[in-house]
Amino acid sequence: MLAPFTPASDFVPANLDASTWANLKPLYDQLITRDLHCVKCLQRLIMDRSELDAAVSEVSSVLYINMTCHSSEAKHRDAYLAFVEHVEPPLKQASFDLDKRIASSPFAGELDQQRFGVYLRDLRNAVALFRPENIAIETEIAKLSQEYQSIAGAMTVQFDGQELPLPRMAPFQESTDRAVRERAWRAVAERRLADRGKIEDLFDKLLDLRHQVARNAGFANYRDYAHKAKRRFDYTPDDCHSFAKGVAQHIVPAMRQIDAQRKADLGVSSLRPWDMAVDVKGRAPLKPFENVDDFVAKTQRVFDRMDPSLGSMFRVLAQGVDGLSCLDLDSRKGKAPGGYQASRDRVRVPFIFMNAAGVQRDVETMVHEAGHAFHSMLCRTEPLLAYRSEIPLEFCEVASMSMELTAHDYLDEYYGSANAPRAVRKHIEGLANILPWIATIDQFQQWLYTNHGHSRAQRQQVWLDLIAKLGSDLDWSGLEDFRASMWQRQTHLFTSPFYYIEYGIAQLGALQLWANYRRDAAKAIADYKKGLSLGGSRPLGELFTAAGLNLDFSPTRIQKTWSEVETVLAKLPS
Repeated sequence: MLAPFTPASDFVPANLDASTWANLKPLYDQLITRDLHCVKCLQRLIMDRSELDAAVSEVSSVLYINMTCHSSEAKHRDAYLAFVEHVEPPLKQASFDLDKRIASSPFAGELDQQRFGVYLRDLRNAVALFRPENIAIETEIAKLSQEYQSIAGAMTVQFDGQELPLPRMAPFQESTDRAVRERAWRAVAERRLADRGKIEDLFDKLLDLRHQVARNAGFANYRDYAHKAKRRFDYTPDDCHSFAKGVAQHIVPAMRQIDAQRKADLGVSSLRPWDMAVDVKGRAPLKPFENVDDFVAKTQRVFDRMDPSLGSMFRVLAQGVDGLSCLDLDSRKGKAPGGYQASRDRVRVPFIFMNAAGVQRDVETMVHEAGHAFHSMLCRTEPLLAYRSEIPLEFCEVASMSMELTAHDYLDEYYGSANAPRAVRKHIEGLANILPWIATIDQFQQWLYTNHGHSRAQRQQVWLDLIAKLGSDLDWSGLEDFRASMWQRQTHLFTSPFYYIEYGIAQLGALQLWANYRRDAAKAIADYKKGLSLGGSRPLGELFTAAGLNLDFSPTRIQKTWSEVETVLAKLPS
């Protein structure tokens, strides 16, 4: 069951409709103009503000959930856009006014700094970045991001007499019939290519708007602004370049060695994009579940075996809370792509969204997003919204990626004991691909936003150079147009710029936790839960330490960690 919690205050009416600014304005005005006479007054203001922000955040989250679950339905799209256009702009101004009032209060120094230090640090950072003229620009950015989601969600292909959304095409890539794989791959690639021009136009607009946001805030480029806005107090862009260097030195060679072995095992003269998911021994594709109910039941058994308290939390997700659904897992027409976990911050109940197609990647996504949900549930009793909702993303992804790895011992629930090692190998080998992809996306963004005004041809060439340096040794002959536009499938570039290096930092943390788990499973899980229960109340490095990890993504750490991974990989059957 979920841990009970006490709301931060009773300032917000229980029946408040937070979807309109007319209902919110009087409450924010009360907070902005409230008299403060002492440190207790300031602390009360912080808690009242936290509960009001939670009510607004929950409405925003529910509208986003509805829009992504039904991306082709105008009523959900319009409701989400109405919030973006009519609530978020005045909310940003009111939030700034409160941030400034709290951060500059003469009583701020009297607050318990152990308790409120991170909160005040983040408020002062937000105050330094805020510019009123950016509110309208950020609204337009949000609308363009939603437009990308609608374009991607509307993509379907006709294949073997069926109209299928793109996620449902994934199982065909595991077919042992190479001709089927190629037809399926080309069908998806050609469908994406049909909207390439439309997506390029949209992306150009996003680049220009983001650059203007940065310039308005006094930054030379959006890269530097984004690092500050994302509260990256513990590392710099140079550290991101160092991460890419370490990946190029220590992970890319391993990835390409795996590719070479795949090519030899398949007995093909060249490795093509449609050869990357099929079993090299010609075995039938791994089929982890029959339907969504079967999927949930098997995942429940995984977490029950891993740790009883994690199993209890997943049971809450499966059953829902007070009539609220916590899962939308199936892939269907008109549903946005991808997967995510969202928090409904006033009732403090998580929600998992994904597009299950019956492939191994679905298992990885499910346990990944469950890790995010566990994070939300473990810090549920934290009174301060900022410490529940603004946890450093680098640590949020440790919560999720760790579950992908610790689930290895229990994959027999999906595949049986004979095929579970095969699934483990596939996942570990996949890490050799995902870390270079993370470096590629981050380095691409580093270039995009420090070279404003570049042409599409320049952008394409930089992309091609990066995947030549960090990508697989695939034969792309005759597929050059597809290869040049591969970046368009990465949703983060459109909706969450610079949210990607976090995955690399977190993956190295998760691999450390997995190593701890192999030595002492009970202690590793206990440390995991201890770290997650802190929410965002401590700086990033301290969160890693609490979970028994080191915040380190240098080439040296990459080499050490990957060496341990290869030791495990060498013991697995192919």
